[in-house]
Amino acid sequence: MDDEKRNPGVDPYDVIVVGAGVIGLSVAWCAARKGLAVCVVERSEPGAGASSVAAGMLAPVGEASFGEEALLELSLASHAIWPEFSENLSAATGLETGFLLLGALHVAFDGDEAAEMQRKGDLHERLGLDSSWLSPDRCRELEPRLAPNLVGGLYVPGDSAADPRQLVTALQAALHSEGVEIVSNTVPSGCGFGDSGVTLEIPDGAPLLAKRMVLAAGAWSGDPESAWLPEALRAEVRPVKGQIVELAAEPPHSHPVAERIVCGERFYAVPRSDGSLVIGATVEEKGFDTGITAGAVHELLREGYRALPDLAELRFVGARAGLRPATPDNAPLLGSNPIEPRLLYATGHFRNGILLAPVTGEVIASLLVDEEPDLQVDLDLFRPDRFIKPSDPSKAVTV
Repeated sequence: MDDEKRNPGVDPYDVIVVGAGVIGLSVAWCAARKGLAVCVVERSEPGAGASSVAAGMLAPVGEASFGEEALLELSLASHAIWPEFSENLSAATGLETGFLLLGALHVAFDGDEAAEMQRKGDLHERLGLDSSWLSPDRCRELEPRLAPNLVGGLYVPGDSAADPRQLVTALQAALHSEGVEIVSNTVPSGCGFGDSGVTLEIPDGAPLLAKRMVLAAGAWSGDPESAWLPEALRAEVRPVKGQIVELAAEPPHSHPVAERIVCGERFYAVPRSDGSLVIGATVEEKGFDTGITAGAVHELLREGYRALPDLAELRFVGARAGLRPATPDNAPLLGSNPIEPRLLYATGHFRNGILLAPVTGEVIASLLVDEEPDLQVDLDLFRPDRFIKPSDPSKAVTV
């Protein structure tokens, strides 16, 4: 796309992506790589929402839950292409994504915790997933700094992690190299759908025109205060608050407190390549509140210390809070609105936005060029209209 020759309000883009978190940026990059002219509109700065607070776990097996088999299949598919996604992004930009194949150890410190983790191990076995129950001694062979009262642990060798902040930086650089425009600190004031495509109204600027639009605004995709999008087109998404704590080694790159992801019943600890450690995360139904609370910081440090006492020697860097975009069934919304097909959804990824970024980008980019996604997953299970009853007259769309 040649920005010098584009005339805002006159020359249409192929697609406008609303939202510049990891999901929106990944969609934009995949679409640009297919030759589409793309513009991204972000209410704040790129990556400033949930992406800036995510720990970056890529853990389809460790995060697998009962009754969420469809989400597991999508997560496994995305995890399988994460290495290539990372390599391509690094090759295009010369920047790292922080992708590390770490493995994860889910640890138990009493009988109840052990029983629950063994129950999860039974689920893994039933689904053909790679995990194994380890004795306390074997756990300490993997992670010598675990607390001595360990009962056992569930080891998941294939889970991995990325650094969301490095990922956002690399994606922005990749979009710049593709000529994609990012319009930051801008909340649309309105939109319309007509025969010629989509018109997105921008405060104090010419409207943006496009053939299609992708809603990737995370927790704000269903915000009742987002008057720019007609109510019937807002996503079935609500914000779920999460707080994390970041600790750093002194000096950097010293021997890490943990070399793998370490998870307990009420925490997870994700190591970074520089020796820092991210501990997360709370799950709070607090609307759009993003305040950091002493109770959450205390809880996360307490649970992390219970498993890894040496983290007391790390430097406290800070705490952050963000809003996950949750749907009623915890699975994302992917695909076109059946009533307004010029509007596509890439939102509602809840706790798995970083993990699902590659597959979401590929799926939405394929749909934008009218191709079938090369994916052995039933995408109908993630239809954006799956929560709408066909007979519900309140959901009728008039735009």
